[in-house]
This record gives sequence, structure tokens and C-alpha cells, in this order.
Amino acid sequence: MSLLESFLLVLYLAVAVTVCGLILLQHGKGADMGAAFGSGSSGSLFGAAGSANFLSRTTAVLAAVFFATSLGLTYLGSMRAAPQDAMQQGVMSNVPAPQSSDVPTLPPASAPATVPAPTMAPTTAPAPTPATGTAPAGTPSKAGEVPK
Repeated sequence: MSLLESFLLVLYLAVAVTVCGLILLQHGKGADMGAAFGSGSSGSLFGAAGSANFLSRTTAVLAAVFFATSLGLTYLGSMRAAPQDAMQQGVMSNVPAPQSSDVPTLPPASAPATVPAPTMAPTTAPAPTPATGTAPAGTPSKAGEVPK
């Protein structure tokens, strides 16, 4: 990382933190109405009306510096020739190509390969065992009869 890029990065972070602090220091639009009814103080360090102008102008200037440093860091980042980080290079870039001895070969295509059909042995299902509390196997059940 170049010296200019390091300086822009430090400036970028300092401006970002400062802008956050200045935004938190500013009063909202409804702050004066709350002060009129006694909740909160209308006085401030810079006076009643002077703080809004000072803080809002400082925030605007720092926002412009923030955007300029963002553009500068983007430009410097795009000037790099190749990625220098292992995560940006990818996983497969360092893997050697397979040699011809590593790749399996197919048999010559002189005759189409035939696959024998699978033989299925006839299977017989075991006879179901009667459950406890049911009618004997030879007794038919009647329609609508509730099993016991």
C-alpha cells in the first residue's frame, strides 16, 4: 500500500468518525418545540441560532471531504495490476493442471457397450401377523363394524 493510499485511508476514517459525532451533536427540527414546553434546554455552546449554522456547515464540508477521499481511494484501488490478497486470487489459481497420466481414458469405441439387465429374484412378502385384540384370520368383518 502506498503512502498516499495510507494517508487517504486515515483521513477517510477520521472524517467518518467526525461526521458521525457532528450529526449527533445537531438538534432535530422538533427540538425547539420541546424546549418551549420545558423539556430540554434551548441554550447551547454556540448560542441558540449560531449552533445550527456552524454545525451544519462543518458537516457539509466534512461530507464533501468524505466523498472526495472515497473517490480517491477507489481510484487508487483500481490502479492495482493484479490482486495481492489470497482471498481475491481465488482457490483454483494455484492448482497445477492435471497431467495426461492422471486423466482416465475410455475404451475404444469399436462396439457399443451393453449393460446386462438386472435379474430380480422373486421375493415373497412375509405373512402379516395378526395384531392383538382383532378377529381371527378366517372371520370376515362386517361393514360399519368398529374394531375392538
